[in-house]
Amino acid sequence: MGKTLAEKIFDAHLKDEPFAGTKVLSLDRVLCHEITTPIAIADLEWRGKDRVFDKDKIKVVIDHVTPSKDSKTATQAKILRDWARRHDIPDFFDVGRNGVCHAIFPEKGYIRPGFTVIMGDSHTCTHGAFGAFAAGVGTTDLEVGILKGVCSFREPATIRVNLNGSLPQGVFAKDVILHVIGQLGVNGATDRVIEFRGPIVDQMSMEARMTLCNMAIEAGGTSGVCMPDMTTVDYLWPFIQDEFASKEAALAAYSTWVSDEDAAYDKVVDIDVSALTPQVTYDYKPDCVKPVSELAGSKVDQIYIGSCTNGRIEDLRQAAEVLKGKTIADSVRGIVSPATPQIFQEALAEGIIQIFMDAGFCVTNPTCGACLGMSNGVLAEGEVCASTTNRNFSGRMGKGGMVHLMSPATAAATAITGVITDARTI
Repeated sequence: MGKTLAEKIFDAHLKDEPFAGTKVLSLDRVLCHEITTPIAIADLEWRGKDRVFDKDKIKVVIDHVTPSKDSKTATQAKILRDWARRHDIPDFFDVGRNGVCHAIFPEKGYIRPGFTVIMGDSHTCTHGAFGAFAAGVGTTDLEVGILKGVCSFREPATIRVNLNGSLPQGVFAKDVILHVIGQLGVNGATDRVIEFRGPIVDQMSMEARMTLCNMAIEAGGTSGVCMPDMTTVDYLWPFIQDEFASKEAALAAYSTWVSDEDAAYDKVVDIDVSALTPQVTYDYKPDCVKPVSELAGSKVDQIYIGSCTNGRIEDLRQAAEVLKGKTIADSVRGIVSPATPQIFQEALAEGIIQIFMDAGFCVTNPTCGACLGMSNGVLAEGEVCASTTNRNFSGRMGKGGMVHLMSPATAAATAITGVITDARTI
């Protein structure tokens, strides 16, 4: 019997199995940000264990509220900043160099096929797009990871989602993953890895694959994964070219981390996306999904384009294509946050930032702030946001506010009209 990608990674990283089914894995990366890590740091200090297992495998960023908005968030940032400096952690990204964690860490080449990755953040599953096992963890597991470089998991079964057919014009990765979550349900992949396969995934960019994997957690998944291929190699080549004689050699090595054809799956789901239309959420769960056409005309107050789901250059290009030469409705406010400084610079060089500003958008620095209702776009009670983020929980972007999740193209079209709009009609 063959093995899935997740099973192969578990086998390669197994350090111990103290209880049947509970496996202690060595870690290739421990990622940290200022919201969850300071709690772990404080507890390690209290226990007299203020140490790190390997400063080169720990990557640190201040990203959720940046720059700090008040004394509390400034204190959180200071704890993380002082800790990173105290332990001489080389890969620490402070204000001015920082970006959204799940965008900047892949952008820097820190994630590779076959890696094990943890972070105190549920959307760590994003990094599975590279053929890694990446999972969000709680404070205790994060502490152990920082101190010992290991983490314990119950080995998850895998759900294989085959995305077949051809993607229609004007339909994007965000529409695909919303549709998948609508099919699986918010608990449909609990304690499972979602393996995204099929010709649609094969044709996707790394940015699009990260969008798929980013929202695996919204179906309850421990992680989302894609198989490493030449697209993966091309993305990583600037960082790995000294390790391999050629891209073909890198591909051969990374092919180790591809699920076997005879691997056993908990479930296989086949979805033909050929007739898929742009999707949008309603209500307050990510599996409450409808075609945009069914909510067309629904009024919104704010449009937000950014986040670890859809704040990459590909996303900004999609939105800018819709917005070019147009202005947003007087009844709405638009906010765009490029996910990293590099993305911001690329968007600036390509004229995308100018398109957003000419359209009437407020362009902010890279930050997670609006996504979780902490800064840079918090909603007032009763307000509605058309957002490219990943969660539409009640109050997610502000107490009493409502969020409709959608693609950057749909968000841009909605900004122009002031109501939920299919970009293909613009």
